[in-house]
Amino acid sequence: MSGPARKAVLLTGVGKRYDIVSAFAQHTTTIAADPSPLAPAQYAAHHRVAPPRIDDPQYVPFLTEVCERHDVGAVVPLTDLDIEVLAQARADGILPAFTPDPAIARATYDKYETHHLLLRHGLPSPPTVLPGEPVDSYPVMVKPRRGSGARSIHLAHDAAEAAFFVTYVKEPTMVQRAMDGPEFSMDCLSDLDGRCLNVIPRTMLESRGGESIKGAPLDDRELVELGRRVVEALGVRGPCTVQAFRDREIGLGITDVNTRFGGAFPAPMYAALPGRTYPELIVRMASGERIEPHVGEYRAGRHFTRYYWQLELDEQMRPTGRDIVAPPGPPAPRA
Repeated sequence: MSGPARKAVLLTGVGKRYDIVSAFAQHTTTIAADPSPLAPAQYAAHHRVAPPRIDDPQYVPFLTEVCERHDVGAVVPLTDLDIEVLAQARADGILPAFTPDPAIARATYDKYETHHLLLRHGLPSPPTVLPGEPVDSYPVMVKPRRGSGARSIHLAHDAAEAAFFVTYVKEPTMVQRAMDGPEFSMDCLSDLDGRCLNVIPRTMLESRGGESIKGAPLDDRELVELGRRVVEALGVRGPCTVQAFRDREIGLGITDVNTRFGGAFPAPMYAALPGRTYPELIVRMASGERIEPHVGEYRAGRHFTRYYWQLELDEQMRPTGRDIVAPPGPPAPRA
């Protein structure tokens, strides 16, 4: 990249997202923040730090000191847990967080509030009510209002089943129409002015724990346009994943908006045109470059399939570099 020197990037709550951290580390100095020494993704970064808990008053001051020490130009959350905290820090001029405004961060963390947020902006969302309110039709999905990873989501075929699952799930829930068509995700990226830079829709051929492990980018202009409308209406900054179904009766309905990278991060990486992967664009924006929108420009049809890997750490919690499979990758072709 020509022009100003590249700023560093701080990724928070990295957990097991080794794919995301390693992608950023290819383009700039990358700092991974996670309180657990066994969070594998931190070992893909140039530096790793252990912050206080998100609800600790020292969380933001700790990150601020990290940003000053490493000349960080972008703070990017990888989980839902601290998006609102970082959004407020951004609004207060404390951190260069790639997050929406605090009110949007707060609303999109609550799926029931997300439903009403979408309707206020004229965006499609399936019929959704709170427990005890009238339901137009069955089946329905009983879902926690907060949380990720498809946790504690239950299909109810009638009012009795819905009432049971509302009681069974030990947290606030909502009741949403069960969509009967295919499910899609739209991996989006916006700049710091809220302009949509790109939308890459994908299939969700197989999911595990709410995370897509098999799929393919799609050439679907309707989904591209829907993703663009969502992120620009909400003023998203940075990555965002929009999930929707295409119901045979009511058409497209958005079921979730996550203002962070989605679980199937490899899909938009493989689909992006050269020089336009989302980590590359964030690094360039962090350093002050203005990126021109290129919505709908990507390669469709390339499937991805994901698998697990592991790291060995020594007594000082440092990667040993030793692997149980050698050489890594597929075997060489036979002669």
